[in-house]
Amino acid sequence: MLLFGGFVSQTHAAQAGIRTAHQDLHSEQGALRGEHPGRARNPVIKVADLAWVEFEKPDLDRAEVFARDFGFSVAARGPDALWLRGVFAGSACVVIRRGRTSRFIGQAFRAAERADLDRLARATGTVVRDADVPGGGKVVNLFDPSGFPVRVVHCAEELPELPGQQPLLLNFGTEHRRRNVTQRPPREPSRIQRLGHLVLETRSFTRSLNWYLDLLGMIVSDFHFLDGQRERGPVMAFLRCDQGNVAVDHHTLAMHLGPGTHYVHSAYQVTDLDAIAAGGEYLAERGYQRSWGIGRHIQGSQLFDYWRDPDRLMVEHFADGDLFSCDLEPGWAPLSASGLAQWGPPVTREFLGTNPSPAKIRELLRAVRDDNELDPARLLGLLKAMNS
Repeated sequence: MLLFGGFVSQTHAAQAGIRTAHQDLHSEQGALRGEHPGRARNPVIKVADLAWVEFEKPDLDRAEVFARDFGFSVAARGPDALWLRGVFAGSACVVIRRGRTSRFIGQAFRAAERADLDRLARATGTVVRDADVPGGGKVVNLFDPSGFPVRVVHCAEELPELPGQQPLLLNFGTEHRRRNVTQRPPREPSRIQRLGHLVLETRSFTRSLNWYLDLLGMIVSDFHFLDGQRERGPVMAFLRCDQGNVAVDHHTLAMHLGPGTHYVHSAYQVTDLDAIAAGGEYLAERGYQRSWGIGRHIQGSQLFDYWRDPDRLMVEHFADGDLFSCDLEPGWAPLSASGLAQWGPPVTREFLGTNPSPAKIRELLRAVRDDNELDPARLLGLLKAMNS
């Protein structure tokens, strides 16, 4: 019962109060007439935020060691589950369940109101259940068109705020706010504040995109298209939650078309650049592998630093991201590897996932053979973009 009844016209956008004059606000290009508007006319609900991401891992002790080194605090620990949190008040932001292999098993979004769960259950033919979350709550369990498990939750209790890292007092030019005091940020784990966003790869990009817009009320901040193939529509979208005039993260969920259907990375906010850098030094000293960083993104503007956990899953420290309210229309930009950052080291093949391997070749062959959105022209366009 999805309600995406066609693209929003420019007239409808104007009536809805969407900013249609792009004015180079966050991308060089806005939408052309008839292109995807990046939002649904009448979504079932509007989720408020990403609550947590879920993983399975065979060794919870090893998972907890990395989690503390990366900057998480432990919210709860049982024989078969580890709940991790940041210092901000709210829910736990990562759940690690005991399993046979290390893998991503889904994401949970926070419902703005308890009644949203009833509305969502009616629209999808599901039921509202008790949530397996510290403090209790209710949940609707779904699957998106890519097959990823998606929970929408309303938590009964919030975890209290914990002490966090304070931003350093900085001197700028002639503005001297720090006098007779040195800067000595300790080399320690970056203290995670909260979960910021999740990135997924899918072979069912358009269907999945419309599902999140229609059902969960998310809206697009930026689209990427393939050079020379813009008329075929976007291949990547950065989605944010719609909280009206309240400015929220540039993206809570990002998805891109690709040969696989899998987790790419999840991102966690820390205080500032020094927290990213000092925390990165701490991780490097303990033998963990940096995937890419430190730099600053273009779409979203975040300062970033990407790492691999002991099971090769990618996680990101970020700070200073863009915040958009509901009245900003999507930007459009060509996809390219060089367009992923304003500054920083060159993007690594390891980060892009373009290192050749027998498994990757089999995945590519299976993707172009199966019935999905990735035909040979799209695949060649993606390979070109990742080498441009």
